[in-house]
Amino acid sequence: MRKVYYLNDDWKFSKTVLEQPSVFPEEWEDITIPHTWNNIDGQDGGSDYHRGQCYYAKDLGYPVVNEGDRIYLEFEGVASAAEVYLNHKQLIRHEGGYSTFRVDVTGHLNKDSANLLVVMADNSHQDHIYPQTADFTFYGGIYRDVKCVVVSESHFNMDYLGASGLSVSSKIEGDHAWVTAKTFVTNAQPTDLVAVTIYDEDDQVVAESYVNAEEEVAHELFVHQAHLWQGVDDPYLYRVIASLVRHNEVIDEVSCLLGIREFHVDPQKGFFLNGKSMPLRGVSRHQDKLGLGNALTEADHWEDAMLIKEIGANTVRLAHYQHSQAFYDICDILGFVVWAEIPFISAMNPEPAAHENAMSQMKELIVQNYNHPSICFWGISNEITISGDEASAVSNLRELNDLCHQLDDSRLTTMAQVAMLSMESEHNQITDIVAYNHYFGWYFGEVEENDQWFDKFHQAYPDRAIGISEYGCEANITIHTDTPGRGDYSEEYQAIYHEHLAQMIEDRPWLWATHNWNMFDFGADNRDEGGVLGRNNKGLVTLDRKIKKDAFYVYKAFWSDEPFVHIAGRRYTDRPYDKLTVKVYSNLPSVTLYANGKEIASQKGEKIFVFENVSLDEGTTHFTAVAGNQVDSVSFKQVTEANPHYVLADAVDMSGVQNWFDDIRTDQVQKDIDPTAYSVGDTIAAILENDQAADVVVDAARAITKALLKKGSIAMMKDRRVDELLRSLTPEVTDAMLIHLNSQLQEIKK
Repeated sequence: MRKVYYLNDDWKFSKTVLEQPSVFPEEWEDITIPHTWNNIDGQDGGSDYHRGQCYYAKDLGYPVVNEGDRIYLEFEGVASAAEVYLNHKQLIRHEGGYSTFRVDVTGHLNKDSANLLVVMADNSHQDHIYPQTADFTFYGGIYRDVKCVVVSESHFNMDYLGASGLSVSSKIEGDHAWVTAKTFVTNAQPTDLVAVTIYDEDDQVVAESYVNAEEEVAHELFVHQAHLWQGVDDPYLYRVIASLVRHNEVIDEVSCLLGIREFHVDPQKGFFLNGKSMPLRGVSRHQDKLGLGNALTEADHWEDAMLIKEIGANTVRLAHYQHSQAFYDICDILGFVVWAEIPFISAMNPEPAAHENAMSQMKELIVQNYNHPSICFWGISNEITISGDEASAVSNLRELNDLCHQLDDSRLTTMAQVAMLSMESEHNQITDIVAYNHYFGWYFGEVEENDQWFDKFHQAYPDRAIGISEYGCEANITIHTDTPGRGDYSEEYQAIYHEHLAQMIEDRPWLWATHNWNMFDFGADNRDEGGVLGRNNKGLVTLDRKIKKDAFYVYKAFWSDEPFVHIAGRRYTDRPYDKLTVKVYSNLPSVTLYANGKEIASQKGEKIFVFENVSLDEGTTHFTAVAGNQVDSVSFKQVTEANPHYVLADAVDMSGVQNWFDDIRTDQVQKDIDPTAYSVGDTIAAILENDQAADVVVDAARAITKALLKKGSIAMMKDRRVDELLRSLTPEVTDAMLIHLNSQLQEIKK
């Protein structure tokens, strides 16, 4: 039987040594896997986190084996390229930081002496490995489990793209179901058998099949009175075990969970699971946490999942790469419907090697995750045109789409489009269904424009299923105001933004899925937003998972059946007045508000309860909201002066950008470019090297687009020329505007 040993302990690490050691490096840092070297510098801002080659070393020893056994090392995630050496010999190079890979080390181990295992992990930029650029930290390291797997000479295939050697699918037939289980065996012997057994949740056998072992064989099993996997309402799971049998002995075994389900998307009615309407309403999630980077434990994954479950979400977009197998398993168990995707994001390299990397990562994503019933959608790209629409983009995307259907004809393909992509774009005709990332009410425009845009798309293309792949706005929990507005980073504005979006979404069941961006704040070391360095603050929960922002409870009120009541604004403690408005979120039909134990008022309503002109006593007033058996209490303090710490010191003032082009001359002509000074012909990367030039370009971009842009916002498009970028952001750009901007840049010497 196979044996699995975890190899997470007793590693040595160095990010200063630039070559593999010749002997075991006792002087290196002691670390435990999972590990990343960017857990601190990848979240503290400055866009200066360490990117490069780092080395890990371990004395592997020699596992207990029988004659003829094969020994594999399995790495669940090494970012973003990895080279594995054993006793100074390179055994494999893997390119792609988010998928599992294995290496057979059987013939490379010393039985009677030490075995030096060295792994080089490299998260530096490489033109042919995705992601190229994106708004999140590309953590480096061996950040998921490492295992040693010992199997007999005959075993379920360990050499195909990190797969398990077992794939399962099902088809519902009335009250019953047919299950197809494909097994893949290496070195099968003539008398070997493969048994596939299906167990229910009571551990009772419901179906079993025995066939002669071959390199590949399909088993057809019948499940009587099949219990369906009905998402969060009833995530019922069977367990499938495949056994390789020789004579009277099981010599290898693999297993997976099985959820029997079918689904479809109706452009007019949305998502259906097993014939039941189930509008998909949920969140996106990055795999990182404060102080840990992306090196999460299984307990961390469960913590995230239970917070997602608490708000009542029924779907998760696992962005922007392949996530841990542990989290996909959790989604199976809890019933979340999953959008899984590869990091083909923000910038495309037209070179064939880069396209091959995207195809390789898609193969690994699908093959390694085929058995998860939670996954219903394969995402082939995210905002891939934000850095320009390469001539080969459509053909590359079509090849990725075709690959998905070749490997898996049971699921739908999708992609997340950048807001600027026109509805008429050919990109919207590639995948089975499509979705857009829209931030009306945050980066640009008014929040109501979300309603208008999606209604317009739905009316223009009634046969195209449309969803929202991203929407959201940032909040710093220390920023507060009574007059919230776009760009102020206040917790109050984030809450009212999501109040509108939650209602807008509820009114449109034809949106096949909606995914709030983001469930959690996440590391983005290039960012300096909202008074918090090194992270994207759009989460409903803080990066450390300690504080649920008020917007968290907006969705709990709209989506969850778990009774609760929550008083908003609790971190806005100091109030410079004697009358205030108290807002309460609840999914119960009535709320009663008390002040210092005295009843103030009761209201009947739904989700959002607003109590106006509530008296605030001198000193501190304790407020309590009661809804059914649910109670929540907070305290507000009357003060004589507003708390200056509630205001963001460097808040973006969008009012000034309206006048940026007031002195433009329409008769001005382009002068010869001085190459020693900056110009609109320079790349964004070159512009960002000079603070003055960067400020000029950002101010101009804000004026042209009316968008809430900062240096970090345009950094993702670093390879684009300034004039190309501005023309791609909006059709409002004129030649006169670019000439005017160029004249400003030409005054700044390089």
